[in-house]
Amino acid sequence: MNRQVNFNFIEEKLTQLAFRIEVRGGLNILDLNLHSENFYQHLLNLLFDWDLKNLNTEQKNSAGVDLVDATNKIIAQVSATATKQKIESALSKDLSNYNGYTFKFISICKNASNLRTKTFCNPHHLVFSPSTDILDIISLLKCISDMEIDRQRRVYKFLKKELKNEPNPERIESNLTTIIKILSKEDWNRGGMGFETVPYDPEIKISYNQLEAAKVLIDDYKIHYHRIDKIYSDFDKQGVNKSISILNGIRTEYLALGAIVSPDQCFFSYY
Repeated sequence: MNRQVNFNFIEEKLTQLAFRIEVRGGLNILDLNLHSENFYQHLLNLLFDWDLKNLNTEQKNSAGVDLVDATNKIIAQVSATATKQKIESALSKDLSNYNGYTFKFISICKNASNLRTKTFCNPHHLVFSPSTDILDIISLLKCISDMEIDRQRRVYKFLKKELKNEPNPERIESNLTTIIKILSKEDWNRGGMGFETVPYDPEIKISYNQLEAAKVLIDDYKIHYHRIDKIYSDFDKQGVNKSISILNGIRTEYLALGAIVSPDQCFFSYY
């Protein structure tokens, strides 16, 4: 189900981020905490149709408030600490400019479920209901799980862009290189008799591609077609349509070269 694919990816990315924030916080490495303000600004806007702005981009270390939505009258604090003291500390700041605003507390790495049943000192009488205005990863995931599929997909795409895993270049090995390594281990001296081949007429392909000089060489090697086909079939078991990606790559290069040299020259440049 697409819904399950979407949710599993979203859950993995949010919980990984939360875990890293918590671990790095213990090491006093707080860069992810700062970036999370912008990340959650956009994520919450996407989830709830809010219009949050990062107040810290205008006022560094704004007391008690990180995000502000003037349209919907919402202020939010994004925090890696989820305690009653932390929330009451935010509520006790000078928030006189936000009379009538709803206060949201966003716990970005801790489970905050135990805080939703507590009573908080709210000296400025902001609109604040702990049961609904304290958000954490679990409550956000519950919301995402219930979303309509197209909207859920937008969250998926957002997280894919924001939390993309960059591959390690040292570990990347092209599909074509893998195929070549497999081919190099084949015993090409063994005969090709006794195998059923796919219906295929090399003469037609040779004529179509105008490979007059290469015809003799192709005739010598065409008996090994079944081995090539088996290797591509085995390679496809490692992933969907891997052989197609290789053949398409070869075809693209072949066509590009064919535009500037003769068909036989093109063939032998790859041979």
